[in-house]
Amino acid sequence: MSQTTIYYLEMNQAEQLNEKPKVDGLTISEAIIKEYRFNRFLYSLVGEQWQWLDKLNESDDDWRAYAESDNLRTWVAYYQGAIAGYFELEISAEQEVEIKYFGLAPAFIGKGFGGYLLTYAIQQAWTICNAKRVWVHTCSLDHPSALANYQARGFVLYHQEIE
Repeated sequence: MSQTTIYYLEMNQAEQLNEKPKVDGLTISEAIIKEYRFNRFLYSLVGEQWQWLDKLNESDDDWRAYAESDNLRTWVAYYQGAIAGYFELEISAEQEVEIKYFGLAPAFIGKGFGGYLLTYAIQQAWTICNAKRVWVHTCSLDHPSALANYQARGFVLYHQEIE
């Protein structure tokens, strides 16, 4: 069985953000009305090719408790009317914000959207969510550019482990 490396990255000041410019035609909207089925769909759409399996078999009640909780906020990126990607921000009691899930829909990978979508996610964490710290974890099963994108935006690796 192959090993998976998990990378934990953090940003402790908004000034660490190395922004990517806005992508023409890409719009990003917060899903103000919480609907767990939508989050489950986004999770499946974006995560299927990266073996996001941990939540697939959860019950409706588990999904509802997760996606419709007060401390989770979801944003969706659209391009020409199609879902291009999404991200979820989970806010802890200490105002630490985790980028819980982040990614692009398969048809939009490799088009230069990931850097700006991540920039936008980080900006929302600092401004809308009033973060004191922003963090994320990714793994060696994720897109080959994922870790590099996080680091290029200013995240610093603080821990890694092998499963």
